[in-house]
Amino acid sequence: MFTVRERFKLSERFLGEYKGKQPQWGPLGYITFKRTYARSIDDGTGRTEEYWETLRRVVEGCYTIQHNHCMSLKLPWKPEKAQRSAQEMFKLMWDFKFLPPGRGLWMMGSDYIYERGSGALNNCAFVSTDELETDFAEPFCFLMDLSMLGTGVAFDTKGAGKLTIQVPQIGEYTHVVEDSKEGWTDLVRVVLNAYVGKARRPAHVDYGKIRERGSIIKTFGGIAPGPAPLIECIQNIDKILVPRAGHQVSSTDITDLMNVIGKCVVSGGVRRTAELALGEPDDAEYLQLKDPSLHKEKLMAWRWASNNSIIAREGMDYAGAGGQTAKNGEPGYFWLENARAYGRVKDGANYIDAKVAGTNPCAEQSLESYEICNLVETFPSRHETLDEYRRTLKFAYLYAKTVTLIPTHIERTNAIMLRNRRIGLSQSGIIESFQRHGRREHFRWCDEGYKYIGKLDRIYSQWLCVPESIKKTSIKPSGTVSLLPGVTPGIHYAHSEYYHRTIRIDKTSPLVEPLRRAGYRLEESVYGDNTWVVYFPVHEQFFQRSKKDVSIWEQVENVAQMQYYWADNQVSATITFNSEEAKEIPQILELYETRLKSISFLPIRDHSYAQAPYQEITKEVYERAKAKLGPLNFENVNTDEVQDMYCDGDKCTFERPAPEPEQAEVTFESESEEVGAPVPAEAEVEVPVK
Repeated sequence: MFTVRERFKLSERFLGEYKGKQPQWGPLGYITFKRTYARSIDDGTGRTEEYWETLRRVVEGCYTIQHNHCMSLKLPWKPEKAQRSAQEMFKLMWDFKFLPPGRGLWMMGSDYIYERGSGALNNCAFVSTDELETDFAEPFCFLMDLSMLGTGVAFDTKGAGKLTIQVPQIGEYTHVVEDSKEGWTDLVRVVLNAYVGKARRPAHVDYGKIRERGSIIKTFGGIAPGPAPLIECIQNIDKILVPRAGHQVSSTDITDLMNVIGKCVVSGGVRRTAELALGEPDDAEYLQLKDPSLHKEKLMAWRWASNNSIIAREGMDYAGAGGQTAKNGEPGYFWLENARAYGRVKDGANYIDAKVAGTNPCAEQSLESYEICNLVETFPSRHETLDEYRRTLKFAYLYAKTVTLIPTHIERTNAIMLRNRRIGLSQSGIIESFQRHGRREHFRWCDEGYKYIGKLDRIYSQWLCVPESIKKTSIKPSGTVSLLPGVTPGIHYAHSEYYHRTIRIDKTSPLVEPLRRAGYRLEESVYGDNTWVVYFPVHEQFFQRSKKDVSIWEQVENVAQMQYYWADNQVSATITFNSEEAKEIPQILELYETRLKSISFLPIRDHSYAQAPYQEITKEVYERAKAKLGPLNFENVNTDEVQDMYCDGDKCTFERPAPEPEQAEVTFESESEEVGAPVPAEAEVEVPVK
């Protein structure tokens, strides 16, 4: 996929300065890193990487890609200059000035990328169903393929009404499922195409090659789930399409099919990924898909697997959709025409991105159909001056641009990605930066920083002999990556100045004893799910106000200002609102429709149930808890439990729901529930035979 003729290596003398040391972690930084991003070390000890080893892999991987790109095109390459540059990138990440996305920390520099392409390095993707009559199965298989790499995928419902579901014809043959992501996707493709007369459904399906549940997946990482999730997926496809024979495919069919595939992926070895549905604002059936009073059974079965938004249009009536958003936070809103017309709003309409068809699941990237995106996160609140921040932007940009030098395994995607070279330099800790530097000064940093990124892109694109990036900046919601330095995620406000942040860990986890020895409070889960609840005391250093104290209007204005000064892609933000503010949502949408590209909402609820993920505490309680803590030591411990390789945020990621949805935690950290009992190697599903 990507020929590596020579591998770049950081100086051993330089690395010696970091061996055996730890950076200045945030309160949950070290455990988040060890259980989420540290890869296993094959040295017989059973341990996982320490931070310096992860950074070595990431930086060496980044410069290996650059070097081999230059060699393949016979472009200039200066080893001494590259070494100095790579060391500076390492230092900036060590000091948490910027970080790659979580999937970059996990996958960059691994052999998987060189052998399988850059799909696993990209955060998110979008696929349109507008051409559903041409290739019915392809949009669904694209979503499944990339979701199994942990990439979040959004989709639209434009294919509704474009073809008729048929009774599948049965072919007298056995389809053998290969033990690979491609093998799973191939079965779904055959079954879907059989429902539109473009394939014969196999009379038998042989799942015998799929490795047993619990087996180690060495190349990509993780644990094999066995064949059960795929069998359930095929059964769910039949539940959706059998009753639809003779009817035109609907927006409900499209969304449900995407959702059952997402459910399969979550159960199938990738613990969390992301889906976003984009429907039409006048599609009443679509808008009611997740109404528990109408569709509780399907909501619990698979419709939890996507966040549902609408493609909003300037001048539309927001009363109906806005009123529904006021109840439960959905739908969200994406202004497609604004995404096509504008980069930064400050620069006016230019239509350089006129082929945009949708957005990614967290809605921070404008995307064409079948396009993917890669992001990188900067932390302006951890910088003293604009000049210092500009220096960080150089290396954050360089990481993101480097990812575009490797093609994916999908030809159609490469044709778009290699032309657009779209990247997303993001910021986290924005509210902290407001407090530390002042709101106006932060916007000045954004404006000057954006201009500087444009200059960098012209210089480096010429050196690498690739197109300049069509868009370069965004605001992602962040999530676990922002936990490493301990900054507030994206553009969101802190929970409170002092709070306990809880995470759940399986009782058999090797993480438990190191946490106990370090003095962390552990409680047995009240839900009887065989987990410990661990309490982490947190103090927000640059605390200003909590999300409960900030009006819905101020939050939306923050988004509009960042869309104006910084993001030429989009700003991902989940606006929290209280019950009194709910009625104002339609008015807000009407007033801001020309200044936004995307936005979503989430009602503030008093999570007073036991062991909630965020629990406000007093300064005294924080200090007492903090005083009990000693250093965490995970040496020679295999912490490789979870890989959170997804587009993440309050409303982006999905996982299998808890039995009681009203008590489900958005940031729940435990393993997914069990898939089910073992199944025979060959399983059959009864469908009508034509």
